[in-house]
Amino acid sequence: MDAWVWIVIAVVVLIVVGIIAWAVARSRRTAGLRDQFGPEYERTATQTDNRREAEAELIARRERREELDIRPITPAARDRYSSEWANAQARFVDQPASALRDADLLVMDLMRERGYPMENFDQGAADVSVDHPGVVEHYRAAHGISRATEERETTTEDMRQGLVHYRALFEELLEVDLQNNETRDDATQQR
Repeated sequence: MDAWVWIVIAVVVLIVVGIIAWAVARSRRTAGLRDQFGPEYERTATQTDNRREAEAELIARRERREELDIRPITPAARDRYSSEWANAQARFVDQPASALRDADLLVMDLMRERGYPMENFDQGAADVSVDHPGVVEHYRAAHGISRATEERETTTEDMRQGLVHYRALFEELLEVDLQNNETRDDATQQR
């Protein structure tokens, strides 16, 4: 066999191996993003033109999040937030719109204290989706209900649902210990 035939075979083999390696790497990246972002992966994929754009968006979120100084809150702050939440929830029966507004402000304050920039809702939701992909949709839903409530376009049941949505994110933000990636209660039980 001539040398040029061996060269062609070697080039073809290298191309095939390269394509396989690229496909495996892309598949692993997709699986890793799906694992990390959970339902947020599918939400982002449906909102973009293609999966490549969605994955680029999620990777950009993760890189931005890595630059932020997200920190757990102190036990004293945790107690203070819990007390404020209980007060807002107790006022819901008599003043649902006010209680929902307070829940919105309380969640924003907690996120800010944890280190999430809160100048822009969409960016804040994107940032929190990296650490809390399972509850970020609750945050979006609650925020939408809060905005509708400001324009008097909601019922008491809508406002109750908004409070429930805020509570899901609030509880997770309050409980997560980022250093161990487990809840404080789980960490205590394991010791």
